[in-house]
Amino acid sequence: MFGRKARQEPARQADEQLMLACLPRLRRYARALLGERSAADDLVQDTLERGWEKLASWQRSDDMRPWLFAIMHNLYVDQRRRPALAMVGLDEMELPESGAMPADHGLALDLEAALRLLPAGQRETLLLVVLEDMSYEQAATALGVPVGTVMSRLSRGRERLRLLMDGGAHGAGPASLKVVK
Repeated sequence: MFGRKARQEPARQADEQLMLACLPRLRRYARALLGERSAADDLVQDTLERGWEKLASWQRSDDMRPWLFAIMHNLYVDQRRRPALAMVGLDEMELPESGAMPADHGLALDLEAALRLLPAGQRETLLLVVLEDMSYEQAATALGVPVGTVMSRLSRGRERLRLLMDGGAHGAGPASLKVVK
């Protein structure tokens, strides 16, 4: 029994290192997906906890990142299905003492707002492929959909995002565009 446990320890440590290496990307995706730091941190924590519990189901010949993103996606979908309490978040942005916004901050806020207006499937796909640099196959695995669906959602999401950003720049505003699924 002792010899078997000693052989398992290096593999467990290697798995732990692989999980830790995925942490920054999991955080970035969760933050972009949810927009709220504390909710994103909770989602990452839940993802790592579930991943650690289900580590035996991970195929070691596969990349761990899409597997963890699939867990995160499933947790995110489950959370969206649950009725939520109405909460008002405090603005986490600290303004300089002058109260002026940095010149490039408006674009980031516009992009974040436009991303929030995308249908969930398009937003998730866009974030995985563009922000997380996943291949179509990896994104399909993470989202549990066919590769063709990823390609379609990505195309529609990019076009919709472009329209939202152009509309915001020309005064039409993101709110004036009808949400298309």
